[in-house]
Amino acid sequence: MRGFCCVGLDNVKYDVNIGSVLRAAFCYNVSMVAVSGKRYKKHNTDTVKGYRKFPLIQTNDLKIVIPYDCVPVAVDLVKGAKKLNNYKHPERAFYIFGAEDQTLGKHIVSFCRDIVYIPTKTCMNLAATVNVVLYDRMVKGEYK
Repeated sequence: MRGFCCVGLDNVKYDVNIGSVLRAAFCYNVSMVAVSGKRYKKHNTDTVKGYRKFPLIQTNDLKIVIPYDCVPVAVDLVKGAKKLNNYKHPERAFYIFGAEDQTLGKHIVSFCRDIVYIPTKTCMNLAATVNVVLYDRMVKGEYK
């Protein structure tokens, strides 16, 4: 199988969402999860113990943990972002998701090649957003 993807979580507000993202990462065969702004504490929403199945990196800056030749993709409901349904996923992607109550901000967006959003009526829960993006990547099946 060609390609891989990683997930970055920037300044997440609730531990419950980190645990749910770890479960999604396991379900969709994510290669690594990185968390900035908050130290992860084991949470019961990580029912598969994802942190034991792939690297979970805690960092102050997501930019420094992006794997070599991996495309950083900001997932944010902001002006200028591309709709997810029309998006062609990179072979090697590092998807970055932000806090539940704010946008990613200039620092993150400044080093991302792409910015995508899920066309919904309003913003979604962080863990739900991660699931939708990873599912979209899987069903488009561009890197099998």
